[in-house]
This record gives sequence, C-alpha cells and structure tokens, in this order.
Amino acid sequence: MKDVVRRTALALVLVAWLGPSLLAAPAPTHPRRITGIVLDATSAVLPGARVELIDPAGKVTASVLTGTDGAFSFEPGSPGRYSVRASLDGFQTRTVDAPLGSREPKPLRITLPLAGVRQDITVNGQTRQVSTGAASNADAVSVSQNTLAALPVFDDDAVATLSRFLDNGAIGSGGVTLLVNGMEVSSLDVSTSAIDQIKINQDPYSAAYSRPGRGRIDIITKPGSQAYHGDGTFIFRDSALNATNVFATTKPPEQRKIGDAFLGGPVGHGGKTSFMFSLKDDTEDQQAIIYALGPEGAIRGAVPQPYRHALVSLGITHQLGRSTISIRPSFEEEKDAYRGVGGTVLGSAGTTYYHTEEEVTYNQQTVFSPSLINQFQIRVGHEYEPQTSVSSAPGIVVDGAFTGGGASTNYRRTELHAQISESLTATRGHHLLQVGFQVPDWSQRGFNDQSEFNGTFYFADLAAYEAGHPYSFVQQTGNPRLSWLEKVLGAYVNDDWQLSPSATLSLGLRYDWSNYFADHDTLAPRLSMALRPGGSTSTVIRAGGGLFWDKIGPFPIIDVQELQPGGIQRIVLTNPSYPDPYAGSQAAEAPPSIVRFAPGIELPWTFQFSGGVEQQLFKGATLSVMYYGSDSREFRSRDVNAPMPPLYLARPDPAYGQIREIDTSARQHGDSLQVTLRGGATRWFNGQVRYSLSRTMNDSGGLNWFPANDYDLSAEWARADFDRRHRLLLLETMSPGRQWNLGVALTVESGLPYTETAPGDPFNNGRGGARPDGVGRNSLQGAADAELDLRLSRALALDGASGPKLTFGLDAFNVLNRVNYTRYVGAITSPLFGQPVTAQAPRELQLSLGLKF
Repeated sequence: MKDVVRRTALALVLVAWLGPSLLAAPAPTHPRRITGIVLDATSAVLPGARVELIDPAGKVTASVLTGTDGAFSFEPGSPGRYSVRASLDGFQTRTVDAPLGSREPKPLRITLPLAGVRQDITVNGQTRQVSTGAASNADAVSVSQNTLAALPVFDDDAVATLSRFLDNGAIGSGGVTLLVNGMEVSSLDVSTSAIDQIKINQDPYSAAYSRPGRGRIDIITKPGSQAYHGDGTFIFRDSALNATNVFATTKPPEQRKIGDAFLGGPVGHGGKTSFMFSLKDDTEDQQAIIYALGPEGAIRGAVPQPYRHALVSLGITHQLGRSTISIRPSFEEEKDAYRGVGGTVLGSAGTTYYHTEEEVTYNQQTVFSPSLINQFQIRVGHEYEPQTSVSSAPGIVVDGAFTGGGASTNYRRTELHAQISESLTATRGHHLLQVGFQVPDWSQRGFNDQSEFNGTFYFADLAAYEAGHPYSFVQQTGNPRLSWLEKVLGAYVNDDWQLSPSATLSLGLRYDWSNYFADHDTLAPRLSMALRPGGSTSTVIRAGGGLFWDKIGPFPIIDVQELQPGGIQRIVLTNPSYPDPYAGSQAAEAPPSIVRFAPGIELPWTFQFSGGVEQQLFKGATLSVMYYGSDSREFRSRDVNAPMPPLYLARPDPAYGQIREIDTSARQHGDSLQVTLRGGATRWFNGQVRYSLSRTMNDSGGLNWFPANDYDLSAEWARADFDRRHRLLLLETMSPGRQWNLGVALTVESGLPYTETAPGDPFNNGRGGARPDGVGRNSLQGAADAELDLRLSRALALDGASGPKLTFGLDAFNVLNRVNYTRYVGAITSPLFGQPVTAQAPRELQLSLGLKF
C-alpha cells in the first residue's frame, strides 16, 4: 500500500511540473481584455458607474458606463501597465492597477466606499499616499480568496490559518468573535472556496463590534454573479509521505481527504437573479499518540480517531429595485471519535462527539441613495450536539502519569437560535454615520448533562494509585435536564469625521443588554483618531481606545442552574475509600455541593488603548509600529466553603460541600509592541510580516479556574496561560514564474508557561492542584515553537488565458520537521515532571488538485 501511495504521489508531482508544458493550449489569438465589476461597500453591484481606462502615459484612452450587472470591459490593444478609474456620484473615486501582459488578466473587483470620509483611500501603486480612515489601519490583516489559494492552508481551514494573528487577551471568555458579511454568528456556514475575503483587526475601535479588532474575524463571502464561475479543490494527505511523531514508537497509518467546491451564476435570463452553491466534505483517519506512565511502566501506543465533517450551502440573490435580497440555507454535520485522547490521556477516557446544525440566513441590502445604505440580516438555526464517554467506567486521574477509566462526559445539547443585524450607513458632508441594532444571540437552549454520573477518582501519584488511596472522588446524580432562554441585544452609533484632508476622528458609543446574570445593560464608549503630520502623504499617526464588555456564552449559566435544588446533586469526597467511595460512614453523609454567582457580579470587561505610526516605505509597502495596552476584569471561581486554615480540616458550613462562587474580580493587564510590514517590493512578491513583543499578566485562568489556596490569592498574579514574549508571523506569496506560485507561512514564538504542582490535596478541598510552598502560578517555561509551511502550485490554462484553469499544488507543513511540544507535566512527584508529553504534527506533505473557471 505504501509503494502505491508513493508512486501515486510521484506521478502527481510529475504532472504538476511537466503537464503544463506538454498539455498547454496554444496562445489565444483574440484581443486581450481588461474586465471587471464595480461594487458598493455592501458588495452590491453599481450600475451606471463611470469607468475609465488610463494608459501607461497617464492618458484616458477609453470610458464606459457599467451595465445593470455592474460589469465593464476594455480592449486596450497592446500590453502595458494600465490603470482603471471608477467613479459614481455619492461614492469615492477609486483607481486600481490593471497591468496587461501576454495573457488576459483576471477580472477586477472595484469597491467604491461612500463619499464624505476616507477620501484619500487608494490602491494605485503610483501614489505614495496612506489613509487616515478608521478602517484603513495598516496593522490590519486582509487576505483575499486568490491569496488564500496561494498560501499553505492546513486542512483547508482558512479561519484557523489566519487566527494566528489574533490576540488571546482580546478574544474574551465567549471565544473568537466571528462575523460573516457583517453579522456576528457562531460558526461559518460556507466552504473555504466560497470565502472572498478575511479581515482581522480592521477598524479596531468601531462601536459596531462587541470585541476589539484583535479578537474578531470578519469574513466576506463571494457575491452572486451574472456569469457562471466555479472553484473546486481536492486535497489528499497520507502518512506514508509524512514524518513520524516524536512520541510514536512507529508511524501509524493516517489519511485525510478533503473536497471543497463553489459554483455561482445566473438564474434565468433577466440579469437580476443569481445563485451560489458551496460544498465541503472532510474525511480523516488519524491517530492519537499515547505517552503515559502506568503501574507497570511506560504506556505507548496509538488510538484511531476517525473524523468526518460535511457542509453544504445554497444561496439565491435577487436584485429588486434598489434592494439586493439573498437567502442562504445551510447544513453542517460533524463526527469525531475518541476526542480528547493523546499524551497521558488513554483511549478509554475519550469521548464520541456528534454535531448537526441547520440554518437559514436572509440578507437585504438597500441603496436608498448614494449617501444612504441600509442592511438587514436575520439568521435562524437549530443545533443538536451529543457527546458521550467511550467507557462507562468511573474516571481515574493519576497526577502526572495517566488519565484512564471513563471520560465521565455525557451530555446532550440542543439550541434553537436567531441572530439579527440592522444597520444604516449615511454620509453627510465630512461625516460617515453608522447606526445599528443587533441581536447577537436569542437562543432557546436545552442541556441534558449526565457527566460525572459514574464519578471520577483522583490520585496524587502512581504510588497512591497502587495503594488504592485516592485523595478525592467527585460524582453527580439527580435531574440532568436544563432549559432556558438566552437573550443578548446591542445597539450602536459611530461617526467617522473627516476633520481635514489630513485628520480623521472616529467617535462611537455601544449599548449592550443581556440576561446572563440578571438584567444587565452596559455602555461602551469608543474613540480613535488618525493624523498625517504636516500634510504628509506617506506618514500617519494613530491612537485610540475603547471599553469592551464580554459576552460570556451559556456555560456559566449551565454551571449555576444545573446545581440548583431539584437539579443535579454534586458530591465531593476527600480521602475516600477505593474502589467503593461510599464504604465509610462519613461518605454516606456527604453534603451536596453548589455553584453560585458572587453577589453584585458584573460582566467581564476589557479597556484597550493603542497608539503608533504608519509609514509608507515605498511603492506598495507600509510599515506600522503600534503599542497596544489593555486592562481587564476576568472570570474566576473560588470555593468559599473550603476547609479553613491553618489546619484545613473542616468546612465552615457543614450543610454543604464545595460552594463554588463565580466572580469577575480577577485582573489582567497586557502590553504589546507590534511591528507590521505589509505589501511587497514588486508585483511578484506580496504579503505581511509581524513581530510582537508582549507581556500579559493575570491572576486567573478563566471561568473554571480555582486558586491553589482559596484563602490566599497573593501567589496567583503571574504570566497568563497564553503569554508569549516574542512572536514572529509571516504570510507571503511569490510568483517566481509565469504560472508558478509559492506561498510561505512562518510562525516563530516563545514558549508558554505552565504550573508546578504539589502531590495530593494539602488544602483538603477535593481539587488538588496545590503548589509547593513559595511557588507561584505559571512559574515553569515550555520550549519555543517554530513552524515553516510552504505551498508550491502551478496553473494550467485549459482553454486560453481567460478559460478554465487547473492548478496542481504541493504543500509541506512544518517543512523543517521541528518538534513543537504542546503539553508538559507539572506534577513534581511524577517521573515525567518537566517533560513534554504531546507535540504538534511533524512534517506533513499534502497534494491538491484545483479547477477554477
């Protein structure tokens, strides 16, 4: 089988190199054209726009008006470095480069922002002017679909590839904020091939968003079109082409196959209706590597983890007068076996995961006038997600050695949700005003939680396990069913004010309301400014700041509500008997544990502020040097009924066991110096490189984190779990030949901290996790990471330069086969103390075949 795979891979590589030269069609004899489409900021077409062709000498040689589909076309007659200028009353004029060589260029997409602000925006390489617009910050990440196709994207997951540019300190407890076509959503409902653009940290202080720019991802999908076009890719990986995981005794068989397709075009002959269809099918046979210790010595092996993910979406777009209306239903299914297995976690402690989601999105964009645009979106969906333990046995956790038995995870989650976004954008004079109303989440949630119904034993080390002396046993019983309505509302107003041709001021105010704890309403002011000193056309000074309230999601509500009277009863036993924890009389009388919110609890919040300078170095390249600072209030948990010092023998309230109190008094402070170079020296070399020097300190690890000693928080202020001092990120695309593309992704970063832990449960709270005397949290340091990914691709024109193209690709992830460790053992009594037990994937090769027309 391995020989067959190797021969197949060799054949595909030879086809990629030799096929284009052997099979290339003869050069077309018809005239080469410059074509494109003109759109507004909402991706709606703009009929009647004036489009001019400018020759290399700067002379306008042709002029046309766009048709009802917003399209235009020119036939220059001879090669050269042309430009195309588009204009329309009420919109900003925009000029783009349109070089014409020996083959016909790809169609242009020219987006015209509303007039009145950001009048200095330009993408013409012949100017040295940079923008003062609030959304034109040079440290933003913006990647188009064509660039994505040239980059090494692991597992066809573009969102994960770009997520490396996010800041963990800005993400918030509810996870990454994801926006699709301007609306905040819980998941991406289209395939990667349907993505037109991905943006991170654009307009970081806009009141239209709940989180800072460095904590959100904005995705624009491909619009409808009156011309048929499609994009499909097949991706194949096999372990026969890969290196061996450093913790594996032998290389286990693994294989992954991904199909990703997009198709769009007209419906009927009226020129007003179009469709889009996207599909993704992802099948993987992977293996989890076990590296653990048991009573008889080392435990090594591999556990199969079959994975399947399918996504299908169909959209219809119709132009109705001044409005563009679209509706897009989608379906997603995901299956995953032996989830959570690997390192010291054995196969029996894995889970089986399943998830389905059906959604329908309605979008209406209305251009009332060139200076007034409205967008309304609503998305409704249903989710079903069960996750069950592979084994029904009680869980067994031996600190620093292995986790076995059952996973003690067994729940079923359902959700019927809706999201709504209504926005109005208007220009008047030198103001661009945005007003909007949002429903980020309105969900009827159900949760049936039978986790820990079989209980889990905790042991200090292997010696305690062999002696049958656990320090804790945790079990839940009772009514597992929980249902509630989660409601989150938001409204905002934002004004981008062009004070002068050299200065812009952006003012915003956001209001949010939620029923997370009770009825909570919050106000969040935002401010940013940009200035070109002395009227400079190549330098911009930026500064800004804003308050951001967190959206916490359902988990704190679940934790509190399910342990109320009539719900689940949680029992925490210290020093229980084994294997029957209820053999003693003390265990038989064990009181229940509860969870509650601290009195007067408020939502977590972050105040972010920044300042810096942007400098256009030369044609097409901009350098940004920015400082970002932040102060936050974060979640933490504390057992307010923990046994009292100094002996830690008895709980203050004997009627209860653990009383977990959730508060938001934890602190976090971050400082980051960020240097970004964006653009390229030539038309053949383009991308972004960023270096960050940062430091983030806090005294909590999040919602489910407890201090080592519930009565002493002094040693908890330390490096954040995600703190990395140095980080270098690079995404580059190069065109070394006429039909060749080379994509490069590089990540080099300092290691993460981890915590040294003492054996057993010296504070008698049933949790363990104590530290040796005088040792703070996150005092140990993991190794640095470095990964270089490459993609070499070559396009074959099947029917002339403007016809379908077949692209062969060879991707190499972690080219240098560096071992990047991900998890370390901090238990001081473990033979593995201070050693890593898991690592990222070794070098992997990936073959792809794409068709685009």
